[in-house]
Amino acid sequence: MRLEGKRVIITGGSTGIGAGVAQRFLKEGAKVSVWCRNPDNAKAVAQELPGLTHVAAVDVADAPGVDVAFAESLEALGGLDVLICNAGISIRNNFVDIDREEFDRVMRVNVHGVFYVSQLAARHMQAQENGGAILITASTSGVTAYRYYADYNASKGALLAMMRTMAIELAPKIRVNAVNPGYTMTPMQEAEYSPEMLQRVNGIIPMGRHARPEELASLFVYLASDEAAYASGGVFTLDGAESVASGAATL
Repeated sequence: MRLEGKRVIITGGSTGIGAGVAQRFLKEGAKVSVWCRNPDNAKAVAQELPGLTHVAAVDVADAPGVDVAFAESLEALGGLDVLICNAGISIRNNFVDIDREEFDRVMRVNVHGVFYVSQLAARHMQAQENGGAILITASTSGVTAYRYYADYNASKGALLAMMRTMAIELAPKIRVNAVNPGYTMTPMQEAEYSPEMLQRVNGIIPMGRHARPEELASLFVYLASDEAAYASGGVFTLDGAESVASGAATL
């Protein structure tokens, strides 16, 4: 129960990594508000995780909608100790074929959405005695670029830069860190794979498989807990050694 009494907002919390984090946080004693864009997903996660304090159907790219959802979450939770910015999208496409609307949408959700929610959270946390923690789901894509994801790579690189600035400006009251997942078996990832693609990708990961959302959740628990009281400005990578092996010679 390392998070007992912690009041937490998780964006993108109805599926994949976000759902795994929400489930684990509940087990650790946190009060959790989950945000998701799709109203049907909001209904589903409320049924699947009946311990949730609050569920909101909101598009994080919609600033006025974020304002409303944030106020509702604060009221339901009674405050905020931890924000997890996990909402994100990716669209696989060749660079020359990405249309402007597609690029803009990825940046609005993945970057603007994090800014909107984090700024509100930071203002609230600064005003309370105990401060708080902000955790951002970035990606190894923001450090090592991948083909066919120019917009997604750019968005995750921007998040890492923003996180570092936030960590400097919001210290010492608010801790800000990024989690860099590598290949993780989420519904979004699985939808892009054929069986052959999955086998090929697993073959380049030294651990030989994708991460599971619950494995990422363990890292989020640590960073949200008081055990990580001195951790801020960090990029915590969990990728089965894929990024450090990317330049290794193939025998």
